[in-house]
Amino acid sequence: MHEVDTAALIQAWESGVPVLDVREDYEYIQGHVPGAQLIPLPELSARVGEVSPGETVYVICASGNRSKRGAEILESAGRPAVSVAGGTRAWVTAGREVRRGPTA
Repeated sequence: MHEVDTAALIQAWESGVPVLDVREDYEYIQGHVPGAQLIPLPELSARVGEVSPGETVYVICASGNRSKRGAEILESAGRPAVSVAGGTRAWVTAGREVRRGPTA
């Protein structure tokens, strides 16, 4: 499992890469990376088919712990994935925009 920092996520996000948020619904609603798809970590194994099989997926959570497990789950299912160190907190600290509400 590979891990990237927020700067790498920002650059990739600006290029349109898929971002997968593995936090719980209530966390996602409070603020998420614009365009991030939500699949809570406990559901990811059963829903891995909803994740694009082509491009590397950037997996994010609150601080970077759950995203590591999420990236491992995706990789074991044949989906290229990286975990974002620092998670959504680091995204916010970097001054990046967050969306609030239940949709990406």
